[in-house]
Amino acid sequence: MPAIRLITAICLLSVTLVSPARAESLADALRDSYHNSGLLDQNRALLRAADEDVAQSLAALRPIVTWQTQAVYSATESGSSSLSDDITASASISMSLLLADGGASALATESQKELVLQTREGLVQVEQEILFRAVEAYMQVRRASEFLALRRSNVGVINQELRAARDRFDVGEVTRTDVSLAEARLAAAQSLLAAAEGDLAQANEEFRAAVGRAPGRLDVVSPASVESNIEAARAFAMRHHPDVIGAQHGVASAELNIRRAQAGLQPDLTLGGGVSLDEDGDVTRRLSLTYGGTIYQGGQLQSLIRQAQARRDAARSGLLVTTQAVNQNVGNAYAILRVARASREAAGLQITASRTAFRGVREEATLGARTTLDVLNAEQELLDAQASQISAQADEVVASYRVLATMGLLTASHLNLGVQSYDPAAYYNLVREAPATHSRQGQALDRVLQSIGD
Repeated sequence: MPAIRLITAICLLSVTLVSPARAESLADALRDSYHNSGLLDQNRALLRAADEDVAQSLAALRPIVTWQTQAVYSATESGSSSLSDDITASASISMSLLLADGGASALATESQKELVLQTREGLVQVEQEILFRAVEAYMQVRRASEFLALRRSNVGVINQELRAARDRFDVGEVTRTDVSLAEARLAAAQSLLAAAEGDLAQANEEFRAAVGRAPGRLDVVSPASVESNIEAARAFAMRHHPDVIGAQHGVASAELNIRRAQAGLQPDLTLGGGVSLDEDGDVTRRLSLTYGGTIYQGGQLQSLIRQAQARRDAARSGLLVTTQAVNQNVGNAYAILRVARASREAAGLQITASRTAFRGVREEATLGARTTLDVLNAEQELLDAQASQISAQADEVVASYRVLATMGLLTASHLNLGVQSYDPAAYYNLVREAPATHSRQGQALDRVLQSIGD
């Protein structure tokens, strides 16, 4: 019994050692591309910069407190050449508060908020582009790997045909021409094999750039599940695609900037105050209320209004262009998907027929009813059919994910990648009230910045 147990343990251990490593899935690659993307980090930082614009515009409505110390040395020389000098010193604290400016500062804050929302949508689109690049890279490695295996198999088959042609030549069944044809086809197959090896090396490099690491053994991928009704997909994209939503926020910001420019014609009301102390210990307090505006500034204010209106018109046109592009992209994506599906189905039928034909031609060649060239041509047709199926399968997967991207659904959350998604509102919620350095919110902000490496 102990011997049996030992043999069993050794067998189980040997099975464990020779069992292949788990193939990595497309989801694994997408998760790594999400975590390793420097482009995502770059655009997240740009979003945080846009969040700070809201805080800075809000600060215009808060008190401005400044301090100043001054020491002045003066020397006076009289006509009798006597010299007198004096040193005076003072310290002061001043405060100013904008009470009213026709709503310009408040409108500036609202405009910046719209730009923040637009930047968030831009971040979503960047995420889509990164994940789609990873899908393309993944399928390109699979395509190149299968092409390489196909080319190696092709070289092996042609080698067999070459040996058969030489054997038949030795017994006088075929001429030297048949042998030369097989040799030429073998040389071409070896050249294509070298090209396939180069294509795989390039695909691996693209995978490394897109995912952040080298590829392992990649698993088979099925096409993504997409909306079957193209019109429903178009309507969904018009409501949810980040480019469309971002352009809408851009129009809203431009509209607010027109009102902001118009508010520049209104007078401002400012409260001022201060306390100063001189070297004699005398304290001076002051309080002021200033109300005024611009009567004439060379037409600059009116020009700013017209400029804001022109930018609003440009934003509206940009929204129209964006919706048209998204609508077109949805249609193109579905067309590409239909072509890929049809190509895959046709390639499957072509492979079945070509394999039957190749076997028949090779059998007939052994009986002398077919030439070596007939066999090589039949084998080439089978190879072409297999290559077409490999490409069509990869194209169908990529096309299905392209459909998701055109609808605005190629995101980590929609794909359920299980990653810790970046919350674009977290940083905004900390800075939107423009916290001071030593406030509780400011200290929380410092901790967030430390956690992201700033």
